Amino acid sequence: MFATRALLSKQTMAVFSRQPACFVHQGDYGNWGNTNVAVVFSGCGWWDGTDVHEGVYTMYHLSRHGARFQMFAPNQQQMHVSDHIKKQPAPGETRNMMMEAARFSHGQGATQMQDLSRLDANSFDAIIFPGGHGIIKNLSSFVKEGKDCKLHSDVEKVLKDFHRLHKPIGLASMAPVLACRALPNMEVTMGREQDESSRWGSWPHTNMVQAVRAMGAQHHIREPYEVFVDEKNKVVSTPTFMWDTEYHFHYIFDGIGNMVKHVMRLSTK
Repeated sequence: MFATRALLSKQTMAVFSRQPACFVHQGDYGNWGNTNVAVVFSGCGWWDGTDVHEGVYTMYHLSRHGARFQMFAPNQQQMHVSDHIKKQPAPGETRNMMMEAARFSHGQGATQMQDLSRLDANSFDAIIFPGGHGIIKNLSSFVKEGKDCKLHSDVEKVLKDFHRLHKPIGLASMAPVLACRALPNMEVTMGREQDESSRWGSWPHTNMVQAVRAMGAQHHIREPYEVFVDEKNKVVSTPTFMWDTEYHFHYIFDGIGNMVKHVMRLSTK
């Protein structure tokens, strides 16, 4: 009898050893194994698309908490191409947002980058927008028009669809601009309201706080690793790279992680 149990135990362990380390991750806020999240990119690179760290951290934390996710980006040309060494536009170059964002893809099939126009809010439990200057250059005209900016038509549609369906929206860095422009009565954070520079970092984009207020949103001061949760609208925002830091990327990692946890928590309510 004991020999039979031991054999069964070894066989069971052999099966599990061939599987991923975690079928369904039991997170701090509940069982999230069936959560399906859309992640929207705006290119690849902090100065002209989606910030690489924020995009990768988002996928890492979604994976760590057992979520499935699908990547999307507009299948259109981005505003311009930036030289990330000189931090200025590269003359004569053009790039497609979806093709550039596909650099985040790994593997084949369903995980590959998809055209944002194909995103159906009914097929997902939540949506997340990592940050980067692509938010204000490609997904909106904020860099040119400020508080009166227009949103990319597909971005505006998906934001309104998820909000109408009471599904959570996660926003990192500059991304709250999108929700504040598309939706009424938002409460968000973009970090500090004044540039309190220190040897640890600075806050060079505080003008955007005044812009979202002019759009009718309420702003809450938070650190780069913190979030603000608008429970009523199911909107979760984190400052992350609104804070300009040279070395302390672990704060950005933590901010994205906290945002992802709350988005997934809200997806179960």
